Amino acid sequence: MIIAATLIVVACTTEKKDNTKWYKGNLHTHSYWSDGDEFPEMIMDWYKTKGYDFVALTDHNTLAEGEKWVVVKRGRIYEEAFEKYLQKFGEEWVTHKRDTGRIQVKLKTFEEYRPRFEDSNFLIIQSEEITDKVDGKPIHINATNVRKHIPPQGGATVTEVMQRNVDAVLKQREETGVPMFPHINHPNFYFAITAEDFYDLKGERFFEVYNGHPMVYNYGDSTRPGTEPMWDQINLEYARRNQPLLLGLATDDSHNYHLFGVKHSNAGRGWVMVRAEALSPAALIRALEEGDFYATTGVTLDDLKVTGRVISIDVKEEPGVNYEIQFIGATGRDTNTTILRTVKGPEASFELNDSYVFVRAKIISDKLKENPFMEGDFETAWTQPVSSRK
Repeated sequence: MIIAATLIVVACTTEKKDNTKWYKGNLHTHSYWSDGDEFPEMIMDWYKTKGYDFVALTDHNTLAEGEKWVVVKRGRIYEEAFEKYLQKFGEEWVTHKRDTGRIQVKLKTFEEYRPRFEDSNFLIIQSEEITDKVDGKPIHINATNVRKHIPPQGGATVTEVMQRNVDAVLKQREETGVPMFPHINHPNFYFAITAEDFYDLKGERFFEVYNGHPMVYNYGDSTRPGTEPMWDQINLEYARRNQPLLLGLATDDSHNYHLFGVKHSNAGRGWVMVRAEALSPAALIRALEEGDFYATTGVTLDDLKVTGRVISIDVKEEPGVNYEIQFIGATGRDTNTTILRTVKGPEASFELNDSYVFVRAKIISDKLKENPFMEGDFETAWTQPVSSRK
């Protein structure tokens, strides 16, 4: 039986919802519409056949609309990939031409390819990666379920650039009445964004605790923190300011679909499991904003709930795989989070009290991640921070 884990910032009370289920999805993906190296149809087919329920195609500063032609890269790998695309979808679907030995292909728009894949079990969410910068620092913010293209808004500081782009997404949401949300991508990409840059940010609820791109430094370096301790540092400050806590996402940020390994940005590395009432953008976004989801690179949960002040976790066990569940949090006196309790095994619980500003869980398996972000990575999951403070 699958039960929800809902983020409650003031008080923790979660009721079982019989009309909901878990949906698997990736919120950060690229195609030939920007700097990916595959056609949108092939990407959607990959995610659908791999058991995903929803995908957001998030190309840089563009939506898949209008007319765009691409020249297939030189080389056997990419030319053979085009032939596979042509064979799979046929001459009537694929608009292409050959000129001076090069293959040119007209990309299908979102409105063209969407009906070919969407059904009651698979959803494609129109999205955009707003790609901005300041002082040479890349600032990337996803707009999920966006209706109209949002150009980068610019700004004089990292925080101002983030705020202006977050505001642009929220403005479109207000003007259209369509649920959509921004999320800050890979803060350690070129180490462009620090935890302190988030402190005065308003309206942003999501943070990529894990991103599958090889250049995002999920684990930091010798002088700078990884994204997980950054996440906690930001939430400690938000708790002090009585702001809603940031919620942690895992994403692929996939660009490369033909070359594989730690030097490439491949699909299937990170995703979210969202507990929602329906497979629709509105239901998924509502559940995400309520914190009714967890981020993962492979660990799946059978049961995750918050009842009163008790967080309970039940891992969906795989034969021969061992699990460690860590409850991580901080009190109002702490300047950093610590591991409050560790349980070896697939089940664990933790009872909060008023001293904790928040507690979250991290579930680590001893199963090596297939095609990992970094060699030696184990499959892991992260639940959302919960507080019972009043």
